Amino acid sequence: MRLRTNRSWWMVTALLFVVSLLGVASLQAAPPLAATAQVSGGQLTVPAIFGERAMHPPLVGETEWSPGGHWLSYFQSTPLGRELWAVNAQTGERRRLLGAGMLAQLLDPWPPTWLQRTGFGRRPPRRYQWSPTGDALLLRSYSRLVWFDLRTDQSRQLVSGTEHLFDPQIAPNGQWVSFIRDYNLWIVNVRTGLVRQLTHDGKYLLRDGQVDWIYPEELGLFSAYWWSPDSTHIAYMQFNESHVLRYPLIDPNSYDAKIYWTLYPRAGTANPIVRLGVVGLSGGKTVWMNTGSNTNVYLPRAAWLPNSKDVAIERLNRAQTRLDLLFANASTGSSHVVITEYNRYWINVGWAPDFLPDGRFIWSSERTGFRQLYLYSAAGKLIRPLTSGDWVVTSLAGVNPEAGLVYFVSTKASPLQRQLYSVNLDGTGLRQVSSEAGTHNILMAPGGAAYLDTYSNINQPWRQDVYNAAGRLVATLSDGRISQLANVSLGPVQFLHLHTASGVMLEAEMIRPPDFSPNRKYPVLLYVYGGPEAQNVRDMWGGATFLWHELMAEHNYIIFMLDNRGSYNRGHAFETPIYHAFGTVELKDQLTGIHYLESLPYVDSAHIGVWGWSYGGQLTLQLLFREGKIFKVGVAVAPVTDWRQYDTIYTERYMGTPQEDPNGYRIGSPVTYAGQLQGELLLCHGTGDDNVHFANTTELIQKLIETGRYANHVRLMIFPGRGHPISDWPARVQLFTRMTSFLLKNL
Repeated sequence: MRLRTNRSWWMVTALLFVVSLLGVASLQAAPPLAATAQVSGGQLTVPAIFGERAMHPPLVGETEWSPGGHWLSYFQSTPLGRELWAVNAQTGERRRLLGAGMLAQLLDPWPPTWLQRTGFGRRPPRRYQWSPTGDALLLRSYSRLVWFDLRTDQSRQLVSGTEHLFDPQIAPNGQWVSFIRDYNLWIVNVRTGLVRQLTHDGKYLLRDGQVDWIYPEELGLFSAYWWSPDSTHIAYMQFNESHVLRYPLIDPNSYDAKIYWTLYPRAGTANPIVRLGVVGLSGGKTVWMNTGSNTNVYLPRAAWLPNSKDVAIERLNRAQTRLDLLFANASTGSSHVVITEYNRYWINVGWAPDFLPDGRFIWSSERTGFRQLYLYSAAGKLIRPLTSGDWVVTSLAGVNPEAGLVYFVSTKASPLQRQLYSVNLDGTGLRQVSSEAGTHNILMAPGGAAYLDTYSNINQPWRQDVYNAAGRLVATLSDGRISQLANVSLGPVQFLHLHTASGVMLEAEMIRPPDFSPNRKYPVLLYVYGGPEAQNVRDMWGGATFLWHELMAEHNYIIFMLDNRGSYNRGHAFETPIYHAFGTVELKDQLTGIHYLESLPYVDSAHIGVWGWSYGGQLTLQLLFREGKIFKVGVAVAPVTDWRQYDTIYTERYMGTPQEDPNGYRIGSPVTYAGQLQGELLLCHGTGDDNVHFANTTELIQKLIETGRYANHVRLMIFPGRGHPISDWPARVQLFTRMTSFLLKNL
């Protein structure tokens, strides 16, 4: 369950992805981007926030470093269309690589139906890649691959057809391009255009090198094959889904009731069986790696060792309490366990081991209760911890082996912030590289020579700056200004520290109306998520959701949010109270926030409402159903109502299977308490949601009907064919227009 409606910065990039590529090349230099549209009267409105000309910071898109780290390329929107530019990381010089007209010729537009179903809710596909020598680009369309020579401005079509191509990759030596087509692994020779099929047994229920639905969604694995460093072999995962539940999604806009079949393993049902094999470029027999006789496991990560002879494979048991790192011989398939991590609650899977040229590798682990970095020998022996402390390393940004430096992003400064740090490979010299308080998302150049810093704070929209290794600002690609907000008076944001009855400190955030007076009484709107792998309270620009909260503050609401135990980036001990206890500790902690609000003289405690999306939608239902004396109104968007309906990896990680803990599933599911509804509920869902199925809403409605609560207490808003994010702007405008009017009327 990875929807982050509150603060997910990459959703902005996903929206930029669908901007038209049509147009004519501009000869002008590319300036830092800034928005130009104005909002009449300077006041926030739902169409201004969510509409076609929404208030997004004008970020450049699909940023990629050239192999040597000298150039950072990016798509930039211009009045004539999207163009591909690059900036020199040392001098700030900018070059246009491909104009809008050329891009329109080389890149076919994605089919609209495909975009609607998969283009927004998931990571958008990369449209281009640098060649390993940095003198060419691989351009990718829905069914075409094009090689563009930057030295001659000439293009060659490598692959064409009508079938969708997935996950193209360039071999490390630059001589081959691999891709997935018809559930099989293929390669094409860059020089000759010769296409070769490497696997032949792939089909809908047996996918070679192509990820399924659940691995990207819950394990963050977006590619399922890897080139060996010497470009002679490819390691790939095979997903056998023959026993996975086939779940129908019906297109309500088709007169013939067209059905899209999806493969969705519900909690307690069969998972795909995954194995990892190695195949040579000539095709032939795949050598399967020995990952044990138990096939009811997950293989969440894999990587080649620098010697091109061995493959590192992570193996996670189904209960997700034990993680093994295996080294497997690519020629024989024999393997041995190098590292074992164990946790009696669950293990949060990090990233794959990062190998240095000499075979040593950097490993991340929560063995101390906080994710930290460790240096291991090529034989898999611990050399030393690289970081330590009661804070979380959130990402490994890059490694400079020559300088002996490791770059990472962490919460060391504050759980609300993300700062860039460096540390020596000998564990000394920890240094904070970034400076401004807030959130820094880092894209490090190969070798750590420079980095792109996508930065924001609670009051500053995202901006994009390029720095060299010394920390000197080289170029600003987007200044983050949203000119529509120039005349808008935003309500002040206050961060709070609250404590539970047992003394646990909780982070909270409050927005007061712009013309706040302590002598007035204000209703409160509580915004919740509350589930694992998410953090609402951040020193970070909150995007459209934040601006809608500010709109509600203009209507004299106090907006309040609190991160209860179970949420992310405060250490594993802060998460584990929800283990086999969904629907318990979240409510207790959110009520801690409500009790604080009730102590404030300017809060109208008789008028408190709550809203949330996804896990936040189910928590909204829990609070509205079970704490009806406090919460008078609720808005639940795409909520899980019965945890038996959600997927295996996410749900079982925290709750075990329904067979193991049926009572826990009953207690933790909002549908159990539907008969207790007293207040007003607005229930919203897309019928094409392949993540939290629409059946969650219909099950809840049935229970509300049975208990006599449906007719007088519930308003329903259905979005035909929309997925989990309900992401197209006409639907979003309608959703938040209805939410606004519903709250103004009932709260």
